[in-house]
Amino acid sequence: MFKFGQHVIRQRTVFWESALSYAFVNIKPCLPGHVLISPRRVEPSFTGLTDEETTDLFKGAKLVSTVLKEHYKTESLTLVIQDGVDAGQTVPHVHVHLLPRIPGDYENNDDIYTEIEHVDSRRNDERTEDDMAAEAEIYRNALKDS
Repeated sequence: MFKFGQHVIRQRTVFWESALSYAFVNIKPCLPGHVLISPRRVEPSFTGLTDEETTDLFKGAKLVSTVLKEHYKTESLTLVIQDGVDAGQTVPHVHVHLLPRIPGDYENNDDIYTEIEHVDSRRNDERTEDDMAAEAEIYRNALKDS
């Protein structure tokens, strides 16, 4: 299990990990393939990460991005960090949103940012742990093959 701010992330929903970071599926994805990557150490602010944590986080994001692009057959991806409450951060633990993008997934391309900011208000959109574990297994296998 991993601590993610005030939440607990179960191992079966984690599909990639390193000594300093881990990637996991999102309980309320905005789009198919919307996943998160976070440092293991609970740190609320991006500027509070060590250089090693920052490097590891972005190396992981690059690796996961490659797998997501291949799996969703797209060349586009949105990466987002909300650093602080005024930026829309709702979980006080640094994390990067990775969202595979396809043409027309949002009428206005930048609407994705509003969607991410308001995801917590979508109370009935939570997925089951079994659904999340199944998605994580797909990405785990894709990472093995890459």
